[in-house]
Amino acid sequence: MKKLGISIVALLLSGVSALAADLPSRKAPAVLPPPPPPPPMWTGFYVGLNAGGTWSNNASIQTVGVPTYATEFWGPGDHSVALAAVSTGYLSGSGNGGFIGGGQIGYNYQFWNNFVVGVEADIQGIAGSSGSRSFVSAAPVGNWEDGESYTAYGVARGSLDYIGTVRGRLGWLLTPSLLVYGTGGFAYGGVSLNTAFQAQSTLGPDFYSPVFGGVNYSNTLTGWTAGGGLEWMFWPNWSAKVEYLYYDLGTVKQNSTLFQYSPFQDNELWGAAWTQTTARINGNIVRAGVNYHFNWGAPAPVVAKY
Repeated sequence: MKKLGISIVALLLSGVSALAADLPSRKAPAVLPPPPPPPPMWTGFYVGLNAGGTWSNNASIQTVGVPTYATEFWGPGDHSVALAAVSTGYLSGSGNGGFIGGGQIGYNYQFWNNFVVGVEADIQGIAGSSGSRSFVSAAPVGNWEDGESYTAYGVARGSLDYIGTVRGRLGWLLTPSLLVYGTGGFAYGGVSLNTAFQAQSTLGPDFYSPVFGGVNYSNTLTGWTAGGGLEWMFWPNWSAKVEYLYYDLGTVKQNSTLFQYSPFQDNELWGAAWTQTTARINGNIVRAGVNYHFNWGAPAPVVAKY
């Protein structure tokens, strides 16, 4: 009986061992490395801020005078000719420059892996862009034995108060996060131009009163712009850029008239000259900016399955 019990126990133990051998393995699964982060997605809307500097290409304002009046007594209108002569010249000075700052909004579309096309609109205010220019001139009055002449002083102040653009952009990805691009399109800006002339006969104010003239102009001008830049996606949804733009808003032409009245009879006109002031509004912008990319409208990234 004792031997029978030992045999039964041995048989049971061998059965348990065989059953355990047939059970599936419970080993821990292999740990796979995390997938690499997806490359930056440039497609989508973005908004941002920018700041930099601007300076004008044109440092001179031109004025041209034309005689417009003559009396029967003075024949060829010597005072008119003299007034026209003294109001003709270049008001020279340094080009306007100042600080520029504003914001932009745009949309990018990435295609063929490395190409990015888009559109961007921006507007900036400008501080410190006003500049003064001046000239001094003299001209004789003909047919006067006492050598009468006019001396004149002119001053002009021009400024670009704000500038905005609406541009297309086309770029190439040097790396998945670094974009080099060219840009160009429509530009507009708020321009102010103020000029003042004062002419005085050498016979003095007791004989001839001083002659004054000038213009005050303020308007929004339109033109074009072109340039290029670099943009770096330094963090998901965030990019920084540096950019250069040339702008040309055309030419401002404003007219005024100088009048010289008789010293002998009130309100009798002795001479007059029409003057035109011309200023070219063009220049350069260098700025840096930062953009936040919403990626609205961008395709969902493809996530690999493991």
